[in-house]
Amino acid sequence: MIRVREVIVVEGRYDRAALANAVDAVIIDTAGFGIFSDREKLALLRRLARARGLVVLTDSDGGGFLIRSFLKSAIDPALVKHAYIPDVPGKERRKKAPSKEGKLGVEGMSPQVLEQALRRAGATIDGQDAPTGCQPPLTKAEMYDLGLAGRPNSAGRRAALQRALDLPAGLSANALMEVLNALISREELTALLAKSER
Repeated sequence: MIRVREVIVVEGRYDRAALANAVDAVIIDTAGFGIFSDREKLALLRRLARARGLVVLTDSDGGGFLIRSFLKSAIDPALVKHAYIPDVPGKERRKKAPSKEGKLGVEGMSPQVLEQALRRAGATIDGQDAPTGCQPPLTKAEMYDLGLAGRPNSAGRRAALQRALDLPAGLSANALMEVLNALISREELTALLAKSER
């Protein structure tokens, strides 16, 4: 089990329980959409972000992206990292039916997948050096130059790249840019794009 320095934010108590089996960290749940009206919890998350940083880990469905977007706008983005789980069809054991979008959420992921998502987001793991961030971040202009934004087939190229990196399909161009900056180097990105065009 890894120990993560940042506070991890998930949607609900079942997500918190699943994540507690994978990592040793402070885990706060948003009570789903309850975070939208809970000023005290939002104030707490802001304080925690200033003290230790946050990693947001929500489901890869519409509701998860809505909560993630709300937190992005409510908390200083420099203090927040975003971890993404892959799109996996299925339903959690405790549920009678699959979710509206038919995907597993955080609670349905294995500890290994959750740990990998946190590592790829750049979470600070105790006992390991923090990511160095030695290259400047990818820009919107570079996303355009690579054909990942603002071009006729940009959505298709982003979808192929997201599949190659095992990322959720619902990422916007801006969210994908943030994830790419956290996950891979420019050289790796260029190689992946060249491979997908063959």
